[in-house]
Amino acid sequence: MKITQSSFGKTKNGDEAILYTIENSKGMKVTLTNYGATIVGICTPDKNGKVEDITLGYDDVKGYDENGTYYGAFIGRNGNRIGDCKFTINGVEYTLDNNDNGNNLHGGFKGYNNFMYEAEVFEEEDEIAVVFSRLSPDMEQGFPGNLDVEVSYALSEENELVIEYHGVSDKDTVVNLTNHTFFNLSGQASGSILDTVMWIDADNFTPTNDKLIPTGEIRPVEGTPMDFRTPTVIGDRIEADYEPLKQAGGYDHNYCLNNSGEDCELVCSAYDKKSGRKLEVFTDLPGMQLYVGNFIDGKVAGKGGYVYKKREGFCLETQYYPDSCNEKPFFKSSVLKAGEEYDTVTIYKFSVE
Repeated sequence: MKITQSSFGKTKNGDEAILYTIENSKGMKVTLTNYGATIVGICTPDKNGKVEDITLGYDDVKGYDENGTYYGAFIGRNGNRIGDCKFTINGVEYTLDNNDNGNNLHGGFKGYNNFMYEAEVFEEEDEIAVVFSRLSPDMEQGFPGNLDVEVSYALSEENELVIEYHGVSDKDTVVNLTNHTFFNLSGQASGSILDTVMWIDADNFTPTNDKLIPTGEIRPVEGTPMDFRTPTVIGDRIEADYEPLKQAGGYDHNYCLNNSGEDCELVCSAYDKKSGRKLEVFTDLPGMQLYVGNFIDGKVAGKGGYVYKKREGFCLETQYYPDSCNEKPFFKSSVLKAGEEYDTVTIYKFSVE
């Protein structure tokens, strides 16, 4: 295994962004940057040995300075939506940025993907990790507490990208960290992902109101177009006459995973017949947002000048359920107590069939 570093250009604030490229002996390569602790690229071989980048993104740091689509983004302090841009802890109401139709989305106008991070490299024989860290100060984005936060990305010889999230706050606060990488297993400039075969180990999902805030209901997927317990082509039912799909313009929903939450367990797989590439997701978190790029607007050029269009990438965002900082009796709370440790692991494993 090896790791190399190179310049990724300067941000609009004049900060020097560095690229960290980890490569294993199997031909897999992961590229990261200290700007936003962002996943810039994941290159994997297909069934014929051809290596391609399978993640949407940009060629230099300037694209990530804007990045309204969150390509490859490290999301915090809270991933997904918080209804009415507010929550209450210990009798105190906190107000957040309104950046999503009356809701707070992915932390606000300046998310964790728009900060510079300290970086440290750890090398072992069968794994190399880059750990990005920073102090998120009290009331940043409107959230209470000084949060020491770090995210570790490790590539193994087994073609696993292991993401570990860690945080400790000096006040009770909300923490719900995730990653917003868009995958296209045929290659990042290969068009629609609607032929991807998806499997999700979830008996239930969380329906929402028209502003995409969960109602608090836990609804069975049985008999609905939301059911991916049997491997199903994404495009088969995405246009079904079903209210949750109409509300979100396609799949953009939180699945209530069947895992125990005690270990990092297999919860999802995605398979591309053309390339033979397969992605498996393991996590200890209770939820996962399936988002299939319904709002990619086809206006901004990405890698190699290719302009991504609607439904040309999908996200598998492991998480606490959306709006779980507000009172929803069947949701595990995303409130982190002062001094307690936030520790979660998500693994993306790549193979071919």
